[in-house]
Amino acid sequence: MTDVRVGLLAYGAIGHEHNQAVQATPGLTLTAVCDSNPARIDAARELAPDVEGFEDAEAMLDSGLIDLVIISTPPDSHHHWAMKALERGLHVVLEKPMALTAAEGDAALAFAADKGLTLVVYQNRRFDQDFVTMRRLINDGSIGEVFHYDSFVGGYSRPCDYWHSDAAVSGGAIFDWGSHYLDQVMNIFDVPIAHVSGLNHKRKWDHVTNADHAEVIVTFADGRRATFIHSDLAAARKPKFHVLGTEGAIVADWDPAGEPAVADLPARIFLYDSTGSCREVSLDEVAPFTFHAELAAHLADGSQMQVSPVQSRNVVAVMEAAEESARDLGRPVTPHLIA
Repeated sequence: MTDVRVGLLAYGAIGHEHNQAVQATPGLTLTAVCDSNPARIDAARELAPDVEGFEDAEAMLDSGLIDLVIISTPPDSHHHWAMKALERGLHVVLEKPMALTAAEGDAALAFAADKGLTLVVYQNRRFDQDFVTMRRLINDGSIGEVFHYDSFVGGYSRPCDYWHSDAAVSGGAIFDWGSHYLDQVMNIFDVPIAHVSGLNHKRKWDHVTNADHAEVIVTFADGRRATFIHSDLAAARKPKFHVLGTEGAIVADWDPAGEPAVADLPARIFLYDSTGSCREVSLDEVAPFTFHAELAAHLADGSQMQVSPVQSRNVVAVMEAAEESARDLGRPVTPHLIA
């Protein structure tokens, strides 16, 4: 069988990560890279010297050199480029979030199905060591039935001026990190959602349009609850994860050695029993580039991937509901989810 020919649309830090993954994954070959900055194409060639470079995205999509495109453009353009690629009969991997509205996600899913093409979102935080370890402990029943789940990312720092901090481009603070953390929430709780509440605080950082502090509360149909906070005003951080069960708890503490990029390092996992006794749990090993290996297998023989496009679409629906709620001071909103 011939390798799937991959093109990278936009080449920044995440594009470099995809380049590394493709080089390490049998069944995938990088054949093209597109970026408006020629220096970034040169950077891609440090790993893939023979790759064809493009400065025009449609030229790459029309080149006949690729079977699959990995789209790492800013979020407000994800849907546009996904539809352009699907029109040309190309498989698509999207960076998260899948889109800025559930309606856009639905349109892309329907188009991909009609064309018989693969469309999937790179939910890379699903494969983080700390999350994988915590999920195993929960699924093993180590803390009994989980009924409350808190997650947090942030600190006290001036947000960057890049697109991540522009709500019109990123979707807002809830979308920026929520596309990771709410995907994790929905991977833990496989039950219907009753409603979602959201709040956005704009208190200090006036040079950007994202909220300074954003909160999401997801209430499930059986009464269990999960929260997510993304804050640039947290002088004292909450744990990354704080999970309560009927027989114990799990706390994931930030690694203090991780400053200033603490969010990029795995947290330390502590398991508490019902007596309050605590022990640190070694992190599970996770094979590097698991997502890409599963993608290659799926394209080769239809093997099921851990990440499905419907899951990513539903994450968008939850974030969209949270933003709607936030505009009305946290009024609960029921998201429209699909099976």
